[in-house]
Amino acid sequence: VGSSVVLRNRRLIHFGRAATIGHHVLIDGLSHNGVVIGESVNIGPYSIIEATGVVSNLGIGCHIGDHSGIGAYSFIGAAGGVHIGNDVIMGQYVSFHSENHRFEDIDRPIRKQGITRQGIVVEDDCWIGAKVTFLDGCRVGKGSVIAAGTVVRGNIPPYSIAAGVPAKILKSRKSGPDA
Repeated sequence: VGSSVVLRNRRLIHFGRAATIGHHVLIDGLSHNGVVIGESVNIGPYSIIEATGVVSNLGIGCHIGDHSGIGAYSFIGAAGGVHIGNDVIMGQYVSFHSENHRFEDIDRPIRKQGITRQGIVVEDDCWIGAKVTFLDGCRVGKGSVIAAGTVVRGNIPPYSIAAGVPAKILKSRKSGPDA
C-alpha cells in the first residue's frame, strides 16, 4: 500500500493476496456488495474507486478480477455496479460511469429526477487503452482491445478491436470462417 492511501468503509473492502495500491489512492467501499479487489491486482496512483454516489441511495459496488491492473489517475464510479474480469490491463485516466441521470421532465431540475443504473462489465483478458471512458450499460466481451480515447457504450463482442467516440468495431481478433 502506497503513501496517503484512503480506505473509507474499510469493512466493505476486500483485498486478494499480493494486491498493490499506489500512492494517493482513494477507495470507498460503501455499497451493497462492497469493493472486491482480486489477487495480484494493481491500482495505479491517484486513482479513485467510489461504490456509492450519495449515501441516501447505496450503490451496488465493484469487483476487480485477479491479475488485473488499473493505470494511474483512473476513476471507477461503481454505484450502478462495475465488474472487471481477470487479466484485464488498463492504461492511465480510464473512467467508469455506471449510472445516468434522468432528464425527461423539463419542469424539474435534473438533479431531482433520479437516476438509472445498468452497470458495466469488462470480461476477462481485455486491453484497455489510456483515457477510455465506459458509460452505464456497456459490456466489453472477452479478449477485446479498446483503443485509447474511446467512449464505450452498448456491447462490444468478444475478441473485438474497437475505437472511436462512440466506440466502433474495427475488426475481430479471431481469424477463419467464424470470425
